[in-house]
Amino acid sequence: MDVITREELKSASFSQLQNDCEALRKEIFDTVSVRGGHLASNLGVVELTVALHRVFCFPEDKIVFDVGHQCYAHKLLSDRAERFSTLRSRGGISGFPKRSESPYDSYETGHAGTAISAALGIAKARDLKGEDFCVIALVGDGSFNNGLIYEALNSLKILKTRILIVLNDNGMSISPTVGGTHEVLSELKEGNGPLADVALFERYGLHYMGVYNGNDFSELLPAMEQAKSLLSTQSVLLHVTTRKGQGYAFCEQCPDRTHGVSPNRPGKEYSAALGEELNALAEKDPRIVAVTAAMTDSLGLRPFFNAFPERAFDVGICEEHACVLSAALATEGMHPYYAIYSTFLQRAYDEVIHDVCGQNLPVTFCIDRAGITGADGETHQGVFDLSYLAPVPNLTIAIPSNISEFRAMLRLSASYPAPLAIRYPREGEEGEFLPVEIGKFAILHSNTTDTIIYAAGERCIKLAASVLSAAEAQGTGFTLVNARFLKPIDRDFILSRKEKYVITIEDNVCIGGLGDAVARVLRGSDKVIQSLGIDDTFLPHGTVQELAEECGLNKKNLLSCLLDCHAR
Repeated sequence: MDVITREELKSASFSQLQNDCEALRKEIFDTVSVRGGHLASNLGVVELTVALHRVFCFPEDKIVFDVGHQCYAHKLLSDRAERFSTLRSRGGISGFPKRSESPYDSYETGHAGTAISAALGIAKARDLKGEDFCVIALVGDGSFNNGLIYEALNSLKILKTRILIVLNDNGMSISPTVGGTHEVLSELKEGNGPLADVALFERYGLHYMGVYNGNDFSELLPAMEQAKSLLSTQSVLLHVTTRKGQGYAFCEQCPDRTHGVSPNRPGKEYSAALGEELNALAEKDPRIVAVTAAMTDSLGLRPFFNAFPERAFDVGICEEHACVLSAALATEGMHPYYAIYSTFLQRAYDEVIHDVCGQNLPVTFCIDRAGITGADGETHQGVFDLSYLAPVPNLTIAIPSNISEFRAMLRLSASYPAPLAIRYPREGEEGEFLPVEIGKFAILHSNTTDTIIYAAGERCIKLAASVLSAAEAQGTGFTLVNARFLKPIDRDFILSRKEKYVITIEDNVCIGGLGDAVARVLRGSDKVIQSLGIDDTFLPHGTVQELAEECGLNKKNLLSCLLDCHAR
């Protein structure tokens, strides 16, 4: 698309700017329809982004996007329009801010709540170096639920620096925004907010300006010019409202369903099975409750929330709080199911250790989007969970081989009296499974050769099964084992096997995962162990298949390992 230049942007009329906004929206919509990505959030901030680029001078000035779900118009306006069609594809531009991609991206984000802390750090470094530029944090109202925001605000006076916080208030995170902060912002938007609400921001050291229509240049531009002027002497909070999905009726009406858009996917989602099984369990067991951090629909919990609203808790983007809440519910006899993406559970690691496992409480973690997740890139790959969960005492870690086995694990979890983590990818198949027993592996294919493969999870089991015929055609083969529990690991099974050559497969980092666990069991033996998994690196954006190929989780590499074992 032909993008307005910086010079044209500074002098364009409101009507010209609005025409440019519609062109930006069309480019975003057309590209996301093909490549997938965050749609409704980006459509909503087009005018706001154009206004920022008109009033400020990027990249000399610095902007930090909280989460980064709303950076597409910024990318189009910052020398990446010609490459925008490569969005989220391997080797193309990232769907999130990326410092290595452009000097216009001053800080990399992907999880909520970090922007104000980052802006403060950039501004303080500016002050120490005697430089002079503006620093802006663009933060959504959903992120304003996150505790890290208030840790940053608490430091604002202490650091004695100046930043502009643009609060983009659209009443949404992924799901509708909930909680007390949402109520405060709603009152301010409606003009009914008590003076105490404004005073709260001012006590942090912010000059509050609001509320302005972030989709209307006649309101937005004068307010932003004023905010920039005030920024020379103080920090400012500019409160604007936008409409998520602006300009596309379906996106406006269904902002939760169009928050993230994916190309057509062939498999069934594990989240659907979670919703079905939790409902069935909750009908029989009044102790069962569901907890989520602003991801009710994405995690398949909408049926549970509809059927058992008094036992369903969406706490907003507050992963740590959700974990402690789950632990406390369990101390009083409830059985919480905390559903969360693998990448977001990292934020609650301390609470997993001390609050849940330290007290040995029956909380079940349903860890979605585990393993390689693909196009969202480094901040969203779920390839660390086996490694960071494995060292935690009292925690059982299950890895289903298919959706049917996942259902069985959920049914087993209802009476399990201790912490349990079940990790699974986004899509899968129902399939068949052998009866599930805590800490016990299952043989899927038996062979008399001297090689055994331990595979963790549906993707890795499918990979191993896909090379069986090719391996046998070349005079080798293997026994295939469903390593469905990382912890407790099936020591008796591993030690009972006579095969000399042991291969492990996992879509998790190799350090601290299944391969290391099996190697610890076999330490001191004469077994030859090879581990296939993710190297010590961050995975970029691309398709799951592309990234798996690059990581060596592919048929060629596995077959090479097998032939190498056979040749020894």
